[in-house]
Amino acid sequence: MARSRATRSEETLRPGVDHLGSTLGRRAWTSKTLPAHVVVPFPSLSPTMTRGGIASWKKTVGDAVVAGDVLAEVQTDKATMEMESMEDGYLAKILVDAGENDDVPVGKPVAVMCERAEDVGAFADYEPAADAEATAEATAETNAVPAARAVLERPDYRPIKEQGGLTRNSRASGRVDAGTESRAAPIARALPADAPRMTVRDALNSALSEEMARDEKVYIMGEEVGDYQGAYKITKGLLQKYGAERVRDTPITEAGFTGIGIGSAFMGLKPVIEFMTFNFSMQAIDHIVNSAAKTLYMSAGAISSPIVFRGPNGAAAGVGAQHSQCFAAWYMSIPGLKVLAPYDAEDARGLLKAAIRDPDPVVFLENELLYGQEFALPKEAMDEDFTIPIGKAVVMKPGADVTLVAFSKMVGYCLQAAEKLREEGIDAEVINLRSLRPLDRDALAASVRKTNRMVVVEEGWPQCGVGAEISAVVNEDAFDHLDAPVERITGVDVPMPYAQNLEERALPTVDDIVRVARRVTYRD
Repeated sequence: MARSRATRSEETLRPGVDHLGSTLGRRAWTSKTLPAHVVVPFPSLSPTMTRGGIASWKKTVGDAVVAGDVLAEVQTDKATMEMESMEDGYLAKILVDAGENDDVPVGKPVAVMCERAEDVGAFADYEPAADAEATAEATAETNAVPAARAVLERPDYRPIKEQGGLTRNSRASGRVDAGTESRAAPIARALPADAPRMTVRDALNSALSEEMARDEKVYIMGEEVGDYQGAYKITKGLLQKYGAERVRDTPITEAGFTGIGIGSAFMGLKPVIEFMTFNFSMQAIDHIVNSAAKTLYMSAGAISSPIVFRGPNGAAAGVGAQHSQCFAAWYMSIPGLKVLAPYDAEDARGLLKAAIRDPDPVVFLENELLYGQEFALPKEAMDEDFTIPIGKAVVMKPGADVTLVAFSKMVGYCLQAAEKLREEGIDAEVINLRSLRPLDRDALAASVRKTNRMVVVEEGWPQCGVGAEISAVVNEDAFDHLDAPVERITGVDVPMPYAQNLEERALPTVDDIVRVARRVTYRD
């Protein structure tokens, strides 16, 4: 059933604290001059609808309303449909009478709801602000314009004085345009000898614990996360600290507990869903894509899903094809999701904290073989409020001759390859993507404008992979700066073999990266 959504009132407002105990719920707003209330806009109940009318009101002023109750029948361009309430409360005033106007623009205020019955009278003289009416009219006009074609415009990075003319041939190695530095990724600084050290496992565990302490809405759910302390001990000690209400063991039913988690996120909780491996997330793919990822858009921004899906992704060791697939490219292709892939302990702490605090669904792709690896990290990364911005890559090692791009475990391989290349006189820059969706296009283009060459490394398959997307991005954003084609190093295009010797041949190696970097710099 189609639903409308409530918006903030037109007076000077401040967001109310999450009113978990109030009838208006977490979408309530507080006004300086009126009791807490929400304004109900005229909804869009069909894909082509920009205007319509109120056929009849099913509630009268003063009536109690429960979320899901039918407020009115709306005449759309297709048929008469029911408009349901998104909130609990009381109908305080009707702003558009039934049958009064059949040309109401989508977004125009049509009613006001308040939190308490005794506050209804305060809205007898309520009138929507003129800017709300204008916004509704502008929305209707915008909606009437044909949708733009799905074509990604190529940014013009040339100096302003040159824009509009022919793109000049920029094959000369080393040319850097104005503004390059402002678009480059931050560079990871060298750490002192006394810098704290932490395994990726402990980084994830500490981030989870601190976020659960910070926000009581955060809870963890998945197979063996409680009594067993987590299949990979990421949730070790959390059951004892926070109890079974917030560390929930589940049966082996990914579709079931993922659906429960998403439903609880719709209601204002902040679940962290652990998959024992992201291969098993395929059992829950419908919920992740069609519920978590799409609902904010399909509800016109009314229903958010602050949920994190986390667990090991990609190849492990000797576990066969059904446990060794990289799902990075799958999830980064889906609008509505954010996709993160940490490499070291700093990434693990900062990105997981950012993911839990984010209002959108986040897919958090860890690597099983990195859990026990120890890394130095800056002292500020130990702070309880340390986060890493979503959507920003980091330069792990600056260089001038070729850019090596990777995420997760392959970042370490690229750093090893860069050291070998240095011994051969090739200065490689290494970029840790960190975020796959949103992708830091600016950082990729800025690096190519400096090095003029790029090699992308991933464990996933080549067709429609992360490297394929990055190749397209660099072609669109920095083609004129390339002195060689973008090269991709991927897993072999077969299901993961079980036999150790074949598994090793199916995955990228440090020597592969060195060989391709030599080729792209014309050293072979």
